Amino acid sequence: MKKTRSAPGKARLQIGAVPVRTASDGSVEVLLVTTRTTKRWTVPKGWPIKKLKAHEAAAREAREEAGVVGRIRKKPVGRYIYWKRMADHFLLCKVKLFLLTVEDRLDTWPERSQRLHHWFKLTDAADLVEEPGLRAALRSLKVS
Repeated sequence: MKKTRSAPGKARLQIGAVPVRTASDGSVEVLLVTTRTTKRWTVPKGWPIKKLKAHEAAAREAREEAGVVGRIRKKPVGRYIYWKRMADHFLLCKVKLFLLTVEDRLDTWPERSQRLHHWFKLTDAADLVEEPGLRAALRSLKVS
């Protein structure tokens, strides 16, 4: 498989949510989902959505991919770059991450049957993701 870019030297933008909650012991937990094709652990993310601000698109991705809703921060809490696997090539993507403090879990959501989802301690979540940039972003995450 070849690695390509949409434009020479330019990464495609994606928007991601980092869904968090406080566990009963006071620790921070992150909700990870699996990718649909390779089943790797990651955060909900997708392409920008026309007529939605970046943080609003991140909240929508969290609802569609993980079935969670809550308060989304308007400013990114992290960024990372990775190679997205497509059908016959890889695409360089730059992801802006927005913190979502989860307030509710939906009973049903669009991608429930397509992905696994699980709450992990923040440190464990960082260890489980494969993308080095996402791992670093989770390790440096400040939740207040």
